Amino acid sequence: MMMQTHMYREIREIPDAIEDLLNNEGAAIKAVANNLRTLEPNFITTVARGSSDHAATYFKYAAELTLGLPVASIGPSIASIYKKKLQLANSVCIGISQSGQSPDIVEMARSASIQGALTIAITNNQNSALAKVSNQTIAINAGIERSVAATKTFVTSAVAGLALLAHWKNDTALIKAIEHLPQHLKNSLNYDWPALRHSLKDQNSLFVIGRGPSYAIACEAALKFKETCLVHAEAYSSAELLHGPVSIVKTGYPVLALAARDASEPSIVSVADTLAKQGANVFATTDLTQIATPLDFSKTSHPLTDPLALIVSFYAFIERLAIERGINPDMPPNLKKVTETV
Repeated sequence: MMMQTHMYREIREIPDAIEDLLNNEGAAIKAVANNLRTLEPNFITTVARGSSDHAATYFKYAAELTLGLPVASIGPSIASIYKKKLQLANSVCIGISQSGQSPDIVEMARSASIQGALTIAITNNQNSALAKVSNQTIAINAGIERSVAATKTFVTSAVAGLALLAHWKNDTALIKAIEHLPQHLKNSLNYDWPALRHSLKDQNSLFVIGRGPSYAIACEAALKFKETCLVHAEAYSSAELLHGPVSIVKTGYPVLALAARDASEPSIVSVADTLAKQGANVFATTDLTQIATPLDFSKTSHPLTDPLALIVSFYAFIERLAIERGINPDMPPNLKKVTETV
């Protein structure tokens, strides 16, 4: 019998955590959205690291697709190490951090506020330093996460940002899709991709590709390969892969293509099938492939929520892969739960 890890349990808490977020923080999210609608900012910036930065990348694509506002990621060291001031008048700066404690994230949020941005913290700790220096806070209230690898805090952070955008835009279709998301995420837990696990059991390097919002999910997946399975994984846009990295793809080289049901799906499929035709061992979350091996997925009711279902299936997969490789995903070497960088 396989061991049951903290990561295993926390992955299965994700649907309920999302439901709790929507029920308990819905009013706060709407209040922040109303303020943003009144402000009419010229642009948005994000400040984050690690899995939180992947949630910020997902937010970037979602914001640009729904609002038409440009979103840029600010390196936290701009404020903490380089002591530089940025021109942020009439903008919004969103800091995303599970702990809300990293000094460089906090300092960048503090600096952004001083330089004229409306600062918003998305955090699992509403009493954190990040929350205190920000103008407004959205508490994801995901509960304690004991595994070092973030799972439910990643998804709740991503959903909090998406819900903020949906109410800011008054996008009724997206709001409804988010309300139905917990059930879709429960369905996603049924897909842990045993064929892909078998293929990767003895592999130590691979590419993970996506495009648009699913590229953010590919980044998160690549990180999880490294920190839970000690596998060197690199994330690329399916378009960017063809600009150089593809040269190392040889016969049998593994590639995971994370395709959502959006406008990018055909382009991801094209790259996946091209790589498979060249001999790569390609798995893809789509029904459209001709050569690459399809993976089961839970389809949601909106293109922007589809990537979130994919990451839940991926989490179920990666936790099992770690166990099958003889690794405890709760305690990756050289890592700790809260990383505080200056």
